[in-house]
Amino acid sequence: MTDPLNDPVNDPYGAQPIGADIYDVAEKKTGRLGRVGRIFGGRGRATGRRRWWLRGFLALLVFALLYYPIGMIIMHTIDADLDFTASTKAGGSHTVAIAAALIDREVNVHGWRANDPFFIPSSQLDNMPNFQQGMIASLARFAFELTDQVGRTRGSSQADTDLQEAAGLLQYSGTKWVFDFSTSVAPTATSEAQYRKARRSLLAYNARLVAGDAVFERRSDNLLATLDRIAADLGSSSAVLEKRLIEGPALFDTKADDIFYGVKGQLYGYYMLLRELRNDFSKVISERELDTSWDQLMHSMGQGASLEPWVVTNGAPDSQAIPSHLASQGFFLLRARTQLREITNILLK
Repeated sequence: MTDPLNDPVNDPYGAQPIGADIYDVAEKKTGRLGRVGRIFGGRGRATGRRRWWLRGFLALLVFALLYYPIGMIIMHTIDADLDFTASTKAGGSHTVAIAAALIDREVNVHGWRANDPFFIPSSQLDNMPNFQQGMIASLARFAFELTDQVGRTRGSSQADTDLQEAAGLLQYSGTKWVFDFSTSVAPTATSEAQYRKARRSLLAYNARLVAGDAVFERRSDNLLATLDRIAADLGSSSAVLEKRLIEGPALFDTKADDIFYGVKGQLYGYYMLLRELRNDFSKVISERELDTSWDQLMHSMGQGASLEPWVVTNGAPDSQAIPSHLASQGFFLLRARTQLREITNILLK
């Protein structure tokens, strides 16, 4: 008689296969557990690797989905502070000081965004880069006039080297990164590097002006020429606005906000320059009784520079439902230009 305690077949608590053998026995009986064994063996390791790859891919996808929008929100800054100031020593130019300070703020404090490469979230921004480029364009125009007129005794005298360098550097494209493969595979000068050099040149000129080694002619004809240059530049921008209004209007106009913020930056830059030109040419403005006219000019410029709709729309000028922000901006721009012409007409007399 067989002892049930020693019978491995009938006694469930008897000697049983252990380890990998259980899968071999089960496979012979059902053909199922053997496959499970193989999964937890060689195939199990492959499945684990696939799972880690899937988790890594999902983590990377979530990061990419959050990286750009969150980064764009953090980096986005359109600084149209009309009360922004810059200090300068006695004898220096207030206008030159504010120009240098604006360059420093946009390049070193907020960061220059117009040339950011694709792997930086701010490369997907468009309003801030257009605002910055519009503002730099106004500073470049002023620097040219400063070099050609204000910063020299007469037209036949030698141009100031610091002003000449600053004017040239501010004309540099705002979209140049370390590499510009359209021209060369070698590294090139970035936009912010050129603008930093321009700022240093402006500061050097102002330091020499304080020391009495540079020229800043506070004559009425120089103020007249500078205002004429600004008025002409605003006239050019009004033509850009008009062209877009004619080519539009549309509910979704992806170019309207680019133009709007470019002009906004230009108006803001000129507002700051005109505010400080009033200090530099205070004697001329007082003698010609231009204070009231200048106040009106600054009000119009400030209104245009302060427009900040949540979404820029390019509706028809007479639309009931969709506003035309370009038309609104153009109104203040042209009003400021008219007031500039009124001031220059007084200076001509």
